[in-house]
Amino acid sequence: MLPKDIKGIFLTIEGSEGVGKSTAMKYIQEYLSAANQDYLLTREPGGTKIAEDIRKILLTPNQEEKITTETELLLMFASRSQHVQHVIIPALQSGKWVISDRFVDASYAYQGGGRGMDTARIQMLEDWVVDGLKPDITILLDAPADMGLLRAKHRGPHDRIEQEQIDFFERVRAAYLIRTKQEPQRFRIIDATQSLEAVQMKIKEILDELGLVNNSLG
Repeated sequence: MLPKDIKGIFLTIEGSEGVGKSTAMKYIQEYLSAANQDYLLTREPGGTKIAEDIRKILLTPNQEEKITTETELLLMFASRSQHVQHVIIPALQSGKWVISDRFVDASYAYQGGGRGMDTARIQMLEDWVVDGLKPDITILLDAPADMGLLRAKHRGPHDRIEQEQIDFFERVRAAYLIRTKQEPQRFRIIDATQSLEAVQMKIKEILDELGLVNNSLG
């Protein structure tokens, strides 16, 4: 059961490949540091030793044995269980802001939209593993799949997920946008095709909304 003594703010960054999540995370880190706010940056899959080991299995191409869609989903939630219990909840209980590069919405987008898995199965795992933990705000960096993949080409060798075809990422994007309609109060959509300055200004507005007005990064 989710503890009642959650004091911190939980913010997640979502989006498909090449939309600028890492750059957004860096800006948020600078913002919170300048505001003297205690925070934790983390990611999914990953965030703990065991979860990072699972990440390697999930993202490393394996020519000998194909990871099934069911295995991919279960590994994502196994990693998430470690992440939630050992990192996210303790940090929130201590009053820290937790900023995570992806969370449960990514499973609905990638395994649900991209792989075509029944979202009822994802919901079942969410109810069991996450047990009511929701981000206070989720920033979705949105861009057409072809633009995101073009940007991602310059980041080096592609991992197992990045090797998928464009139609996979188009389904991922569509699933993310469906999520925003299902929970509009939680999501903030940012057009990631804008200039870096414009994207950062939107992020600042969202962070200011959460209660830390920081003029130094204006």
